[in-house]
Amino acid sequence: MVYVSLPDERQRRLPFYLAMEEYIARTLPANDYFFMWQVRPTVIFGRNQLVEAEVDTAYCRANGIEMYRRKSGGGCVYADFSNIMFSYVTPEANVNFTFNRYMLMVEHVLRKLGLDARTTGRNDILIDGKKVSGNAFYHLPARSIVHGTMLYDTDLERMARSTTPSNEKLKSKGVQSVRQHVTTLNQYLSISIDEFKAFVRENLCSTEIMLDEAAVRLIEDIESEYLTEEFIFGRNPAYTLVRRARIEGVGEFEMRLEVKNAVVRKANMLGDFFLVGDLDAGLLARLKGVPFEREAIEAALRDVEPSTIIMNMTKEQLNELIIKLF
Repeated sequence: MVYVSLPDERQRRLPFYLAMEEYIARTLPANDYFFMWQVRPTVIFGRNQLVEAEVDTAYCRANGIEMYRRKSGGGCVYADFSNIMFSYVTPEANVNFTFNRYMLMVEHVLRKLGLDARTTGRNDILIDGKKVSGNAFYHLPARSIVHGTMLYDTDLERMARSTTPSNEKLKSKGVQSVRQHVTTLNQYLSISIDEFKAFVRENLCSTEIMLDEAAVRLIEDIESEYLTEEFIFGRNPAYTLVRRARIEGVGEFEMRLEVKNAVVRKANMLGDFFLVGDLDAGLLARLKGVPFEREAIEAALRDVEPSTIIMNMTKEQLNELIIKLF
């Protein structure tokens, strides 16, 4: 297998490496190619995933975690500089054969380090029954691409919080679940991350090619598609979030928000409460175009006096209703 390296060690965004896979698949002669890469904290979701259902966008923005979509299927993953990403490009067209071959190659390398690594399920590699690597696949004309994570010393709490929808109970369970079901290589190895990368490279690859600056520019051209809002969020269908609550002395409520790309597009409120003012203009219209984040929604409704719209409703009760959306 051929290792593909870059002419410099510049820090690049995650989509650059996805574009590099495409460049190799579309441009280089038929062969098996492999490279490893690391990025600053980033969440990457699958081709057909709904962002708001997989990612806490507010947490990511507040903590400088980038968000991108990839062209392969599968689930949402988190990457940072303590996580190594593997990319494998092959002319083999058979999906099952390609995937199984890659997984077994990686399992074999981990076993040579004395680790009890096992492939399981559709796309995971486990150590001691805990996930250390998740992988995804997609096909281009005459080429197949497999890419995946290898958790060396990743921040599992940030992983859980960024890849869990913004509901405090879910986030709490998400952190607990990650700690129970995911592990990192540094728990089992005494070698550094760079020593681990060198070992993988030596055991998987027999030769190396280095891309030139002209190739880098072509990769950057491919990368530009991954960076567009249309690609990142355009595949994201609008969905309707429904939350129900009962406020004593006020009534039953059903809040409906249509959300797309983490922004409220429409809002409606149903129930048996009594209106004393204009619900649409006084309250619901203020939510249109507001980011679907608790702070943003609270700010949009801060000047609303709910008792002038809904009988007996206080500001505190309106805030309680907002909290239930998240």
